[in-house]
Amino acid sequence: MEAAAASTEMTYLGWSVVLLIVHIVVQTVSLMKDTGLTYIMSSRDGASGISKLTDRLTRGLRNFVETYAAFVALALALAVTGKTGELGATGALLWFWGRVAYVPLFAFGVPVLRTVAWTVSIIGLILMLIRLMG
Repeated sequence: MEAAAASTEMTYLGWSVVLLIVHIVVQTVSLMKDTGLTYIMSSRDGASGISKLTDRLTRGLRNFVETYAAFVALALALAVTGKTGELGATGALLWFWGRVAYVPLFAFGVPVLRTVAWTVSIIGLILMLIRLMG
């Protein structure tokens, strides 16, 4: 018996885990560069000497996590209900690539394009929700 092809939403769900890991690793490496290995392995109380880049990477990771739960829930709900494809697939694509673009734009402090990338990702979530509710 042949396995069913993965939906676009499930493919992007898988890649979103890679993106989450990249966010975490890049932020941690930047923090380690600023504070040293001893701080990284501590409870991280009272950080000082954090660079703008590390601060942005930390806030960018937090921002990613704020929308990540919604993306995971929507992708899984679309798969479980058999509603993958169409607006759901487009939404997953927009959320994922908006979030990919957001990382360097936020890290390097690009003001307008960063907001555009974030908005694209939110539109993606809305499209997924519309597909699920329709």
